[in-house]
Amino acid sequence: MTLRTLSVLLLLCPALAAAQSVFAAASLSSALSELATRYEGMRLSVASSSTLAKQIAAGAPADIYFSANAEWMDYLQAHQHIEQGTRVDLLGNALVVIAPKEAPFAVRWARDFDFAGAFAGRLALGDPDHVPAGQYARQALEKLGWWLTIKSRIAPAPDVRAALVYVERGECGVGLVYATDAAQSDRVITLGTVPDSLHHPIVYPAAIVKGRANAQVRSLLAFFSSETAADIFRKYGFTFLGNHRVQR
Repeated sequence: MTLRTLSVLLLLCPALAAAQSVFAAASLSSALSELATRYEGMRLSVASSSTLAKQIAAGAPADIYFSANAEWMDYLQAHQHIEQGTRVDLLGNALVVIAPKEAPFAVRWARDFDFAGAFAGRLALGDPDHVPAGQYARQALEKLGWWLTIKSRIAPAPDVRAALVYVERGECGVGLVYATDAAQSDRVITLGTVPDSLHHPIVYPAAIVKGRANAQVRSLLAFFSSETAADIFRKYGFTFLGNHRVQR
């Protein structure tokens, strides 16, 4: 398609031209897909928070960035890719241990528990080098003293949804994923919730990308803080933090 043809299409299709692009962490895909049915003109792109942040830094045409941790939002903010004063902490989540339904086992959150010996196969988690869910998982495993005995069996996934799929397919004996993702699957069992004290707080910040703060984009960001959105986020298991504005 030529640039001229695209320009004509945008003129003939104002709804397409006005679509608001949301780059969001993969763990938000189900909730935001439902929200997109309530908000006309919302276009959703999901992947790991790190992948999306790097795309935005490279000039990808995102209007709103919705991350699964503060660090990648900090990265964009430090490089002046976020509109000042628009950043809000909207959601919380929890990390859980999952296994295929046919292979459950008991987990104890204690240093003397032999986690590596409790299951066969590999451990699925988001790549701990850049995926937030994997970073939280590694923090917990290190704090419990389990990391050194299990790290050679880790199956790093490009995002948390992929880690869930590895366990659903039986490719991995155990996974560490968000509670919201585990709740979407009838093919895995949740063995336990990782205590919050074992990892950094799981917070989902959202902000408008630099240069994109028109009225429509501001309206969409405000919609994510509305009671309508809060009800849907809670439906999918997120903790709704409200419109907690962050100044950094």
